[in-house]
Amino acid sequence: MNLFAIFEERVGQALHRLRANGSLPQEIDVARAVVEPPRDPSHGDLATNAAMVFAKEAKTNPRALAELIAADLREDPRIASAEIAGPGFINLRLDPAIYEEVLRSVVTLGLDYGRGPRATTGKVNVEYVSANPTGPMHVGHGRGAVFGDALCDLLAFAGHDVTREYYINDAGAQVDVLARSAYLRYREALGEDIGAIPDGLYPGDYLVGVGRSLADIHGPGLLDRPEENWLPLVRDAAIEAMMEMIRDDLAALAISHDVFFSERSLSQGETDEIAATIADLRARDLIYDGRLPPPKGAPIEDWEDREQTLFRAMQFGDDVDRPLLKSDGAYTYFAADIAYHRSKFERGFPVMIDVWGADHGGYVKRMKAAVAAVTGGAGELDVKLCQMVKLMRAGEQVKMSKRSGEFVTLREVVDEVGRDAVRFMMLFRKNDAPLDFDLAKVVEQSKDNPVFYVQYAHARCASVFRQAGEAFPGADFSPAALVSAMGEQIFDEAEIELLRKIAQYPRIVEAAAKAHEPHRIAFYVHELASQLHQFWSKGKDLPQLRFINQTDEKSTRARLGLACAVRCVIASGLAILGVTAPDEMR
Repeated sequence: MNLFAIFEERVGQALHRLRANGSLPQEIDVARAVVEPPRDPSHGDLATNAAMVFAKEAKTNPRALAELIAADLREDPRIASAEIAGPGFINLRLDPAIYEEVLRSVVTLGLDYGRGPRATTGKVNVEYVSANPTGPMHVGHGRGAVFGDALCDLLAFAGHDVTREYYINDAGAQVDVLARSAYLRYREALGEDIGAIPDGLYPGDYLVGVGRSLADIHGPGLLDRPEENWLPLVRDAAIEAMMEMIRDDLAALAISHDVFFSERSLSQGETDEIAATIADLRARDLIYDGRLPPPKGAPIEDWEDREQTLFRAMQFGDDVDRPLLKSDGAYTYFAADIAYHRSKFERGFPVMIDVWGADHGGYVKRMKAAVAAVTGGAGELDVKLCQMVKLMRAGEQVKMSKRSGEFVTLREVVDEVGRDAVRFMMLFRKNDAPLDFDLAKVVEQSKDNPVFYVQYAHARCASVFRQAGEAFPGADFSPAALVSAMGEQIFDEAEIELLRKIAQYPRIVEAAAKAHEPHRIAFYVHELASQLHQFWSKGKDLPQLRFINQTDEKSTRARLGLACAVRCVIASGLAILGVTAPDEMR
């Protein structure tokens, strides 16, 4: 039951009637009006901006139009009052009886409350993590990983057909550096004293195992070969080992992907997809041979004034046309990225979401231009940038890692504070806002620790059912029994406040999925948990707000519906975030 969708439809009916009697122009799109919670809860249950949206087209004063709309809405028995506020907002107070319908819906649907209908807009491809396979994942990778995974769960819950994809950057110079680093460890495994790791190679001890594995398989057989012979073999072995490590790190956060797409497959598969993409763009006159002006700002040493193969990126909103071939004839990274996104579209994904680090912000315009070009405008790309994570311990920044030699690994953080803390805190900030992650704070059992605060609310609701079972042995407190016990309940204002928040959940899910913003779910469950804790505290002084009446099983059953509803919604929101909903806190 989506209370907001129900009353958006009701406002739409009022607008249709005004259009029919000539008070509104026939051509207006009534779907532009929205129903949302009022900014001040004391103003009512719902608010609509319909009068302000259509007043100009109706050539009337917004408040005058608001009165016409409100007069129609006052005829609805579910609406207790419709009042005009400010420049033309209409605040609605609902008959409290409607909240019993909300409660019945939540208890009946359980974890499916708020789930959206199956979308008809086509499949969605979410590409996230895509860390270079050159070492363990760091905390910054973890933020993108958690964000992308939660976004997939959110979209799926909202009704979309989602595919989770990891793009393996296995074709650039960095994997050759990886291979040389692994080869050094191979020589070490054979007994050679390799000394200090040379600058430019990866120093972490995570490659020691790769070297030992190569030694076990090949013995000294690679030592006398020239680099061009051993490098492809060592590179493949190192990439496979790094991807296995990355998958293991992701699994510690309960993250998995449906597709692992190799960059090398674009040019080294059965078909050279990059060449095919360039040929397709050239055939549509979207590629030309020309010269680019020098970059603005400080001179760039490796820039050269030469004729290049250029993509007409400016035609699709970019700031400058972009080269597709290097001076040695090799493809640019951008050429590979165009072919990769063309591949996504051809695999049946009209909607593409890429999750990148904030340092790639300058790449967004050109990639959107590329997608518009290769899909003929039929593809949609949304790029979500994740800001940096600053790792702290009791207020002091943490920088070093024994395992990587350079940075604190994601796995080290998960092993120390647990999956739930990492996932929730990575989502308790908007993705494009910097995040300070304090290893000491996130394990505190206090209201200042958001993940504990929310999980504790769920555990409190679960404890009510244990206590009810102890007070009334053998009693039926199943969802069906709770629903059957409801009937013309008179809710206290404190209960109405809790039900108002519960009623917002389907709208929050819908809006968060549309905006591709899973942090909205984290904010929402934290707010709901806060209201539950406040309600719980009021019950200490007001017996009528307590969930359990020790002398009356029937009234207890009727009141447990509210605890069940809060528990279901918190559990549902936490599931979207990939966080567990414990019945007890230990």
